[in-house]
Amino acid sequence: MADTHTPDGDRDREAEAGADVRVGVRTRSLSPPRLRYIRQLGATDVFVDHADVDEEPDEFNDREASVTLEVGRDAIPSVAELVEAREHVEAAGLTLTGIQSLPYSLYGDVMFDREGKEDVIEQIATLIRNLGEAGIPILGYQWNPRGVVPMRTTPVEIRGGATGTAFDYDELEAPDELAPGIDREYTEEEFWENYQYFLEQVLPVAEEAGVDLALHPVDPPVLESMCGIPRLCRSVENFEKAMELVPSDNHGLKLCLGCFSQMGEDVEEVLRTFGARDEIVFIHFRDVEGEVPRFHETFVDEGNFDTPDVVRTLHEIGYEGAVIPDHVPLMEGDDDWRHRGRGFTVGYLRGVIDTVRSERR
Repeated sequence: MADTHTPDGDRDREAEAGADVRVGVRTRSLSPPRLRYIRQLGATDVFVDHADVDEEPDEFNDREASVTLEVGRDAIPSVAELVEAREHVEAAGLTLTGIQSLPYSLYGDVMFDREGKEDVIEQIATLIRNLGEAGIPILGYQWNPRGVVPMRTTPVEIRGGATGTAFDYDELEAPDELAPGIDREYTEEEFWENYQYFLEQVLPVAEEAGVDLALHPVDPPVLESMCGIPRLCRSVENFEKAMELVPSDNHGLKLCLGCFSQMGEDVEEVLRTFGARDEIVFIHFRDVEGEVPRFHETFVDEGNFDTPDVVRTLHEIGYEGAVIPDHVPLMEGDDDWRHRGRGFTVGYLRGVIDTVRSERR
């Protein structure tokens, strides 16, 4: 997988320890106040969220000075726009490591084999080429129609009255009915065929451009199909199949620890499995309590797995890349971006990483 750049002071500390586990942040706003806050937390890598849909709210700290990257159907940033965004992030002492995820508007027609799929494939290919030319090495994506099937149900109260997102299958109103906009039930075989077509079209472009594509698990990883839509990326075995369909050194996982924790998997073994295959591009570091069909997200120092042991495993497998907080709790006084919940998570992860690094010295 492609390596990325780290600010000099942090890189020196990593080199002394013989490891390169860094803490990054996902954000839609690239406003100067937002970037200053991220750097003040000690994070190094920025993954930008696309700005064409409201999949997750994001309150800009300074709307007048906000900078975003619009990525969506018929909205592909040019090389010049990407370079400007990268240099803007670098001026704040950070690295623009990648785009967090493709919006559903850019891959939905390919997923369902609809008219227009060739057009969006070309748009995705253009995005990949532009990222490579602009020196931005990672493009995250998922094979799941976000916003079409329910991801979460009623939130729950967690430590100290903070709020965590949750999923309870029994709360779904009509899980057997077709999702909005879907005219029939699709088979898993169809979805694998459509996914293979997608990979055959975009991976050669990624290889030429020097960009790594990173696949996220389906969330929640429950059932083989829901609302008429197959949920391919729901297990370790299916991820292995996804990586083997069209083998490429530029294809790997946006390895969401929370999703594999939801599956009931031993996340350390998952890391060893895909670390040995050199298929971990970057990591969503979050955890839950419970497993499918019922779980809720919680603070990173609680949950199903032990965070220090997971970081030790990252060192053990020689992981070189970013871990980023994802779906952080809503804490007292938080904004829509959950700056306090995100700040706590970044600080906790940096402390654990430094502790494990000291142990290994």
